[in-house]
Amino acid sequence: MCSLRDSSDLNTPNAKMIWQLTSYWKSLVTSVIFGLLLQPPLAQLSTITQPNFVLLMADDLGIGDVGCYGNDTIRTPNIDRLAKEGVKLTQHIAAAPLCTPSRAAFLTGRYPLRSGMDAINNYRVIFWNGGSGGLPPNETTFAKILQQQGYSTGLIGKWHQGVNCESRNDHCHHPLNHGFDYFYGMPFTLISDCQTTEAPEMDRVFRRKLWLYTQMICLFTLTAALGRITGLIPVRWKTLTCLAGFSLLFFVSWFSSYGFVRYWNCIMMRNHEITEQPMVTERTTSLILRESIAFIERNKHKPFLLFLSFLHSHTPLLTTEKFIGKSSHGLYGDNVEEMDWMVGQVLDAIDKEGLKSTTLVYFASDHGGWLERQEDTRQLGGWNGIYRGGKAMGGWEGGIRVPGILRWPGVLPAGTVINEPTSLMDIYPTVTHLAGGVVPQDRVIDGRDLMPLLQGRAEHSEHEFLFHYCGIHLHAVRWHQKDSGATWKAHYVTPKFRPLGAGACYDRGFCPCFGEGVTQHEPPLLFDLSQDPSEAKPLSADTEPLFDTVVERIGRAIEEHRRTLTPVPEQLSLYNVIWKPWLQPCCGTFPFCWCDKEGDSELADL
Repeated sequence: MCSLRDSSDLNTPNAKMIWQLTSYWKSLVTSVIFGLLLQPPLAQLSTITQPNFVLLMADDLGIGDVGCYGNDTIRTPNIDRLAKEGVKLTQHIAAAPLCTPSRAAFLTGRYPLRSGMDAINNYRVIFWNGGSGGLPPNETTFAKILQQQGYSTGLIGKWHQGVNCESRNDHCHHPLNHGFDYFYGMPFTLISDCQTTEAPEMDRVFRRKLWLYTQMICLFTLTAALGRITGLIPVRWKTLTCLAGFSLLFFVSWFSSYGFVRYWNCIMMRNHEITEQPMVTERTTSLILRESIAFIERNKHKPFLLFLSFLHSHTPLLTTEKFIGKSSHGLYGDNVEEMDWMVGQVLDAIDKEGLKSTTLVYFASDHGGWLERQEDTRQLGGWNGIYRGGKAMGGWEGGIRVPGILRWPGVLPAGTVINEPTSLMDIYPTVTHLAGGVVPQDRVIDGRDLMPLLQGRAEHSEHEFLFHYCGIHLHAVRWHQKDSGATWKAHYVTPKFRPLGAGACYDRGFCPCFGEGVTQHEPPLLFDLSQDPSEAKPLSADTEPLFDTVVERIGRAIEEHRRTLTPVPEQLSLYNVIWKPWLQPCCGTFPFCWCDKEGDSELADL
């Protein structure tokens, strides 16, 4: 009876319609489920985990120069917009307080002394395009890993990691040998010598020492030669020839530092080709911006990495007429506001191509502002806000605490502020993992993946300790005590500020890392940055019950850290930083190096 009643019910029009609809939805759901199961499981994952990367790095910008970090007189609306739409890091730390070592650490995710890119002497950066030091070819940059993952990789702007090793065209340190498919910019760094209207900036102390060394070597060579001739000193002619060669090399280097610097160092390159020698500074900003936007447009249909390494805000503060006199902070403020405008142009290009939701944008500075950079009453260096010290100071916060902003709409929560310790070295594992790559397993990587912290999946930074070097000299150590929330910082060496009571080394122009210009501290100066970020009130065993415990724990961390260090060739040794004519990039027949391949090329009205 039951089956007959069911069968008869299906014969009604309503029953037939219900049965047909039920069958239709069953088949539709089944098809969808099978379709999803048959799709490649990583298709959508690869879209999510292979974003584009636009890494924006300012040069010598102080953390106090940016609106979202407290400056209310220099206008930086575009950088501020990044912070509003993304994540702002308030304790973002450079691995070194100068350009060359800081950028080496950024590119490799490793403290610069691990790659030999920190100095044992006072020559703490690369001084010449014609030097032989630079980022070693056996270092693996994040660009190289992303290149292997199928990314188009480009560097526009400043490099300052060396060019050649043994010959003029071996390009062993060049960006194209470190994972970048495309390079346009300065292989060196901006210096005042690049602008004919500015007084030479090339290190005057370096020049004096170079002349002193030249005289000493020449005197030693002449003495040895006279001794050989008179028979008083048993020295081989081969040894004398080598000494004479060194004398000539030092003399040529000293002589070249007068008048030739603009031709030797102030050049622009596209890949391996020199396009301007010397560079035409009036159009440099427009060219760099044009190249950056063109790179985004060329690569919009595939994953790309753009590292836009600004020449702003390093002296001589190249600023176009459009921005001259616009800020209330003189030429330096004008220059920062122009850089912010350039940031806005790049963000607009990302939006125009519909790439905003698939692009991780990062903004930072390579180290703190240069307090000592002044001319008469003009301040040409940056401001580091409430933080003590500045550029070249390896321990004080003002030299190493920098802006750090990341934006990725839909992935990173907008308007977030993170007070945990982070490092410029963290970008290395972060972009590597997001691109689907793996960090090298055959070496120590000091950076940590930021994504768990940025997305709120981790409460604390993975950094328990950060080590603050000045050259190869350890000046300070930061301990993030996660259980208490305290961030302790112990200073073992601090520079002597001059004049007394000043906040920088105005007598030298740069603070030294060692020697008579520093003070050793035993026990170390101890600060609790969570309570005293300005490092104004050092603690003692009398004022801090945990003083001995903290100092002891940091001491053990230093011992553990030093066990991870291995000897490597010194890239910034005196021999490597000295100018060598056979390594000098030259457009033309050396020493007649000159060209302008940009000529009157039309520049877009950017």
